[in-house]
Amino acid sequence: MKVAVVGSGYVGLVTGACLAETGNDVICADIDERKITRLKANDIPIYEPGLEELVRRNQSEGRLEFTTDIGRAVESAPVVLIAVGTPPGEDGSADLQHVLAVASTIGKHLNGYKVIATKSTVPVGTAGKVRAAIRAETGGEFSVCSNPEFLKEGAAVDDFMKPDRIIIGVDSDRARDVMTELYAPFIRTGNPVLVMDIASAEVTKYAANAMLATRISFMNQMAMFCERVGADVNQVRKGIGSDRRIGPGFLFPGPGYGGSCFPKDVKAIIRTGLEVGMPLDLLQAVERVNDRQKLVMLDKLRAAFENRLDGRTVAVWGLAFKAETDDMRESPAIPLIEGLLAAGAKVQAHDPKAMNTARDVFGDRIQYAADPYAAANGADALAVVTEWLVYRNPNFERLKGALRRPVIVDGRNLYDPLRLAGMGFSYSGIGRLPA
Repeated sequence: MKVAVVGSGYVGLVTGACLAETGNDVICADIDERKITRLKANDIPIYEPGLEELVRRNQSEGRLEFTTDIGRAVESAPVVLIAVGTPPGEDGSADLQHVLAVASTIGKHLNGYKVIATKSTVPVGTAGKVRAAIRAETGGEFSVCSNPEFLKEGAAVDDFMKPDRIIIGVDSDRARDVMTELYAPFIRTGNPVLVMDIASAEVTKYAANAMLATRISFMNQMAMFCERVGADVNQVRKGIGSDRRIGPGFLFPGPGYGGSCFPKDVKAIIRTGLEVGMPLDLLQAVERVNDRQKLVMLDKLRAAFENRLDGRTVAVWGLAFKAETDDMRESPAIPLIEGLLAAGAKVQAHDPKAMNTARDVFGDRIQYAADPYAAANGADALAVVTEWLVYRNPNFERLKGALRRPVIVDGRNLYDPLRLAGMGFSYSGIGRLPA
């Protein structure tokens, strides 16, 4: 099948490469000429495990093409996937200007029946706006459907190739048949394609991310509660995660959720609720908890130095919002580092993949270390923000020798408090019992 993917960012690039991998002829279009030039040279602008190999292989074998000519891409394919960004507006609502601009371009270049699917995360009702924008430019025949993505950064290729489920929102049998044919190679192991009405598909994406964000904020609040009452959140997590009604996923406390999805999508569904006269009180609380949680590590560092951080040096391990990505959007590292700098501290940071991204955020206001121990060298404390594998089992004797003071604030609960206390470290996790 010939497929056009408009938008070559995170979702569009993974989608295009994975569809090409299963034998489709895919053309990915984007107005960013620099990005397209890099992609043609197999220079991937984001870090995602396995993606570079897919792009390189499918370009060389002729199944994957990149272009800045969106009109040509639309004309070349009977299926067009819209995968452009929907950044939050000032009021938290999803900004649909890019989605609707693509829809208008599709209408101008409609040269036969096409199925147009929104993969961008969009609020309920967007399909109707896309349909209207296309119809304003053409009298031709087309179908609009919703096909939300459920890709985890750091595991996106695997998520696409082996999905838990595929959601397709349609209002015609013809569109249903085209989309189920497109995704047939990905459901051979029996995971379902769930075909539903368009509004339900649009809500499903937001509901899924809101549920996961809720679990994270719940556990973060339980962690803070555990600290107050002398309990260990790790034991609590195991205790409730063993309940089949709850399950163990997304129950790890930490420094707050970040990334391109959860913060934006929680804000957007809250805004949609207000627009339809239904305040989503629970999700408003989820957002407040997350905002507070992002300051917990800074508070712990202040406490370690009796609220005097001026002149201190803090090593920060991890800048990306999660491991296996270079994405720093809404990363907990940002408010931590900004708070440290505002308090007069110096920051020495390391991340396996996000150093270039961090330079765009912090410039020369922090120091960038070549390895974790270089970041710790001469520091008064270490703050562990991201759960990269390289940080999970360091040489603690070497680490202690590098630090000026053996203080660790562990935002991911990677380490054993008793072991570190026995080695002479002052250790503080999230919701952990003091050693």
